[in-house]
Amino acid sequence: MKYHRVLVEAIVFSLTEIFEKGRQADKVIEQVLKSNRKWGARDRGFIAENTYEIVRWWRMLDFVTAHLGKPSYLDFFAAWQILKGNELPPWAEFAHIKPNAIRQAYEEAKKSRKIRESIPDWLDEIGAAELGTTWDDELHALNQTAPVVLRANTLKTTAAALKEALASKEIFAETLPGLPDALKLREKKNVFQTDYFQNGQFEVQDAGSQRIAPMLDVHPGMRVIDACAGAGGKTLHLAALMHNQGRLIAMDVEGWKLEELRRRARRNGVSNVETRVIEPKTIKRLRDTADRVLLDVPCSGLGVLRRNPDSKWKMKPDFLTQIRQTQYEILTSYSQMVKPGGKLVYATCSILPSESEEQVKRFLAEQGAKWQLLEEARTSPARDGFDGFYMACLTKPL
Repeated sequence: MKYHRVLVEAIVFSLTEIFEKGRQADKVIEQVLKSNRKWGARDRGFIAENTYEIVRWWRMLDFVTAHLGKPSYLDFFAAWQILKGNELPPWAEFAHIKPNAIRQAYEEAKKSRKIRESIPDWLDEIGAAELGTTWDDELHALNQTAPVVLRANTLKTTAAALKEALASKEIFAETLPGLPDALKLREKKNVFQTDYFQNGQFEVQDAGSQRIAPMLDVHPGMRVIDACAGAGGKTLHLAALMHNQGRLIAMDVEGWKLEELRRRARRNGVSNVETRVIEPKTIKRLRDTADRVLLDVPCSGLGVLRRNPDSKWKMKPDFLTQIRQTQYEILTSYSQMVKPGGKLVYATCSILPSESEEQVKRFLAEQGAKWQLLEEARTSPARDGFDGFYMACLTKPL
């Protein structure tokens, strides 16, 4: 394997930005890849893949390089190449690296789950406490590279037509059982540069995430509220399921996210979305007005660690306590927007029951006969290969 210094330097720069300046890994990598237009797809893939993997395996790499004293980002890169079975280039910067010492330390690392799976102590303890014997498998699955899954925008195309169109561009995909609009790529490709994406024929959306909007059981002509819309991935899915008919209100506390949603809606040909920044009186004004409400609440994001591996190093124990309180406040307050006979879906991208099943159980216990649970479901990275999502559909009886 041939190494180019400029690419390795880009990885070291990215790691510095992520760990020393606290920037989000995806934003850093996006910036770095844009910094040199001459890099081809292979170069870009090398930078992105190695940066993400070093971030993902940070604790394990720190362990296997501990004998070096104060290992540098370049040492971490070298250790990762060795563990992947690659031979290091004869650069002076790597003269002190002893591959056998790295491999021997890795054998020792395998004896400890929190080091082997590269997870902070406190997160490992919480995962084990809440998930018991399934934690090992889920944690291991969360360290695998996530597949690229598309959602065909049925306002403009179908999954079958999109699959055929992408194949003409040497982008091959397969359908997924139970998800009529989903296509899973056989190998990673930069689909964002295709005309099909630019024309709004698809969005990139994990298979687990694609199960949430259908659970809300929307129909054309309904009044639907996506109350934690963010940049609008699920909003756009709801619009397609509504056939662009009816009223779809997308809300969030961050105005810039709603601006991104509006941009994506234009590309998708969505015309029934109205955006609102949530203010103190917003929920009160919309009380008992919605046929359907989606609450994709803020959460720990532990179900999507495959895509955001840096979050496990930045998260703190008190954040979990705070976010659980925020989730319950949203559920109890925002649920008031559902009119009698309407439905609500509560969803998280967390694998922890304390953010998911337990929140719904508490809500139902406190609400009594005012609400009923219709169904709940969970996607498992270990079992399904999808991101880890929880979703529950509740109804407010007439």
